[in-house]
Amino acid sequence: MEALLITFSKWLASTEFSHTIQSVTWIIPTLQTIHILCVAIVFSSAVLVNLRIFRLFERDQPLGAVTRRFLSPIWPVLLILLLTGSLLIIGEPRRSLVNTTFYIKMSLLLIAIVLTALLQRTVLASPGFFEKRQTAIRALATVSILVWSGILFAGRWIAYTQAG
Repeated sequence: MEALLITFSKWLASTEFSHTIQSVTWIIPTLQTIHILCVAIVFSSAVLVNLRIFRLFERDQPLGAVTRRFLSPIWPVLLILLLTGSLLIIGEPRRSLVNTTFYIKMSLLLIAIVLTALLQRTVLASPGFFEKRQTAIRALATVSILVWSGILFAGRWIAYTQAG
């Protein structure tokens, strides 16, 4: 599998589109800046809802209101992350596609998306569902914060674990 990924990475890096991303000096820094700002939006939105679950933030607001306010922006921002991340991969394919840490990040991201969607859907569909299940929701919030934090660490760690 690794040999296939290396071959694909070499091919992708040799495309004209990849060369453009690599050679125009402002493209990668701009994409990285947009990507990092979007990560901050998604992470902070998810964490603020989780802090509300622990009653450490917006205690006077119903969980549904906080969920609507902070989780709704996550979905369009995730699309921007997908776009900028894909362009960064096209510009530097070997950095990610042949890197185990990248796949850890993507796996954690998939888990985080499922957890966030589950939380948002449940809270908005059944506002009182978690009021009677404080242990369950706090466990979910703890896992969510850990997974989102793992995504941040893995994303940063990619630079230190890239293939030679």
